[in-house]
Amino acid sequence: MAHEQLLKAMTQAVIDGIADKARELAEQALQAGMDPMLAIDEGFTPGMQTVGKGFADGDLFIPDLVMSGEAMKAAIATLEPELRKQDRARKTLGTVVIGTVLGDIHEIGKTLVATMLAANGFEICDLGVDVPPARFVEAVREADADAVGLSALLTTTLLNQEATIQALEEAGLREQVKVVVGGVPASDEWAKEIRADAYADNATEAVEVFKQLLQA
Repeated sequence: MAHEQLLKAMTQAVIDGIADKARELAEQALQAGMDPMLAIDEGFTPGMQTVGKGFADGDLFIPDLVMSGEAMKAAIATLEPELRKQDRARKTLGTVVIGTVLGDIHEIGKTLVATMLAANGFEICDLGVDVPPARFVEAVREADADAVGLSALLTTTLLNQEATIQALEEAGLREQVKVVVGGVPASDEWAKEIRADAYADNATEAVEVFKQLLQA
C-alpha cells in the first residue's frame, strides 16, 4: 500500500473507531519505513479531528468519540516505541491533570474529556473520581502540569471545584496552571465566580479550550 493510501486508511480507521485496524495500519507503516510522526500527524490525527467536528455538529455521539479515541490511542501505543528508539518524543500540547472532584463519582464525562485530550496530543494524568483538593495539588507538583481539568456532575459537589482552586492558590501553584471546569451544573458564570480560567461544555469543546489556554 502506497504511503498516501496508508495515510487515508489510518484516518478512516480512527473515524470508524476500529482500534484493531488502527493498530494494524500503524504496524504496516513501521514495516514500510514510514516516519511514525508522519503517521500520527497526517494519518491518525485528521481522523480524530473529523470525529471531533462531527460530534460538535451533532452528527456523531459519545460512543463514536469513545471508539475513535480508543483507535487513536491504539495507533499511538504502536508507534511510540519506534519514536523512543529514534530518540524522538511526540510533541505534546501540554500536561493536564484531570479528575472528578471530591464527593462525586461520575466518571463518563471526565473520561471522555481525558480520552479526547490524549488523542489530540496532550499528556494526561487522570486521577479518577472523588478526588480531594490535596490530591490535585500533589499531582500538579509531580507532573509539573500545565493545566487542570475539574469535573463535577452534582450541584452539591460544585463547591469542591472552588475548593480545589483555593488549594492550588494556597500551595503557590495557581499561577503555574490553567484551570478548566466542566459538568452539567457548571457554567461560564460559575467559572468566573471561582476564578477558573474557563468552562467547557463538552469533550470537543474542552480540547479547543485547553489548546487556546496553553497556546496563548
